[in-house]
Amino acid sequence: RCLAPGALPRRTDPVLKKRDDFEDILEERRNSSDLRYAFKCYTPVLYRGLTPCKAATLKSMVLQSEQLLHVINQVSAESGESTDVVKDEAAAILEEMAHRLQLRTIRFFAYTLSKAFKALYRSVCVNEEGIQRLQQAMQEHPVVLLPSHRSYMDFLMMSYILYTYDLSLPVIAAGMDFLGMKFVGEMLRMSGAFFIRRSFGGDQLYWAVFSEYVKTMLRKGYAPIEFFLEGTRSRTCKSLTPKLGLLNIVMEPFFKGEVFDVNLVPVSMSYERVLEESLYARELLGVPKPKESTSGLLKARKILSEDYGSMHVYFSPPVSVRSLAQGRINRSQFNLTPRHVAQKPSEETQAFVNDVAYRIVRLQQENMVVKPWVLVATLLLQSVEGMELTELMEQTSWLRDLARMFGAFLDWPDHTPCSMVVSSSISLHRNLACVSGSRISLVVEGPQGPETPEEALFNRAVSVLSCASYRNQVLHVFLRPALLAMALSNANSSRKEDIYSCFDFLRNVFSDEFILSPGASVQDFDEACHLLVKCGAVELLHQDVVMAESGRTFFYPSSLKCYEVLSSDLQKNALNALIRLNVVRRVRT
Repeated sequence: RCLAPGALPRRTDPVLKKRDDFEDILEERRNSSDLRYAFKCYTPVLYRGLTPCKAATLKSMVLQSEQLLHVINQVSAESGESTDVVKDEAAAILEEMAHRLQLRTIRFFAYTLSKAFKALYRSVCVNEEGIQRLQQAMQEHPVVLLPSHRSYMDFLMMSYILYTYDLSLPVIAAGMDFLGMKFVGEMLRMSGAFFIRRSFGGDQLYWAVFSEYVKTMLRKGYAPIEFFLEGTRSRTCKSLTPKLGLLNIVMEPFFKGEVFDVNLVPVSMSYERVLEESLYARELLGVPKPKESTSGLLKARKILSEDYGSMHVYFSPPVSVRSLAQGRINRSQFNLTPRHVAQKPSEETQAFVNDVAYRIVRLQQENMVVKPWVLVATLLLQSVEGMELTELMEQTSWLRDLARMFGAFLDWPDHTPCSMVVSSSISLHRNLACVSGSRISLVVEGPQGPETPEEALFNRAVSVLSCASYRNQVLHVFLRPALLAMALSNANSSRKEDIYSCFDFLRNVFSDEFILSPGASVQDFDEACHLLVKCGAVELLHQDVVMAESGRTFFYPSSLKCYEVLSSDLQKNALNALIRLNVVRRVRT
């Protein structure tokens, strides 16, 4: 049994909270037949006891819906094409898009993934209380699963877990890239994937088919709908700004009174070692992303001989859209237009959806499990040229205690010396860090012969960015206190009002780099003050915020080598910030 990481809080604290215990789902798989598991009696509890309609029936319902027929008539009138031609176009779009969920394909994946996951991971730990809450939610209202997205493994693992616990399998929004993979694309379609373009442009018909397909599945309780709120995998392992398109679509049936409620379920997926770590670093440095292909998948089989440590999957309590909308959304406005006529969301609705999206991402972050290596990587990046092992042990112990104090969901073995935990982490990540004598430093891979200065810089940057992807997994814990620490260092005043002004400015500067809810600046400032007071770094004196004498060790001088300036993501975010602050402007030439 996997106990919940970190000590339970002993007193009431706005940052600390009790979290569920975990169960290793691979333990049983290692002690019983994978074939028996794949062909077990699979009888998931259904939404309101309804029998799911077949994929062909679902497509027929979409093509005959009032909403889609209305858009078909509009497109026909605007383009001059007959309605029959436009209907055929809509049918072709749906045929390319729609899933064909089949139980025999699910059983095939259950068998093969069992073999793969046992080879890759020491354990896959799931909070069973979260599974029980999800099972209850699935019977009452339509469910939307919103996992974090750090690896291609995410959606495979989600379906595997739901099959393991006898829950209804989700239908999953997937990019068209996967459809180009011979054999694999169709296998994914038959396991519940439906394929959508990365961007629709102004294609009114495509948008209508897509949105009506998703809403029909939701209204009928056909299956849980799963998509990644971030839209794509995070190559930095930081949370990305949420995309609102699909979230708007799944909430619309509630706004229009077509369903009583919609349950949104944030899922936090935490990897001790990410399969794509070095690939991500190279992509950030400008190396083109390899195209998804079946041959590429077959070549990747060598990863099965690697050790990727443990994985934690945390299902948060369902978030009721109805409860969130109480007092915020006046649903009577949706009665003023016929339901089959698409409406552009009002500013009020758009602001509500945006707030919900940021709330979901924050819940994903709060329930991310932080591994010991994340803390080790954080410290190694402060000393990219290497450091003494004894110093690393001391600082890791200090950072562990600080992370716990700040409410991190820490996976740290009880009653095990810090030195053993750190040594075990370094061993698992020996591709990134190595010990030589009494010192530890980052591993820098390079050619056998001499290398140019540019090659040396690139190879060092790959090492640093790979390591940074782990450090980034704990940034949400320290982000707000760090912004306050920067404000204290730059405000040239101890007045709370001046420090808040500086904090708010910095928060705006970094709002592309980190997920910070719009309009929550005061709450973030109060949280940061609370945490820095709690750890003894600052003191609140009437209307002043002053640095405590004991808190000076919390403030690092700005003398760090930052290879991350070479990351395309960081450059993009920096430019966006400068444009938003009217420091530079974008000109088309």
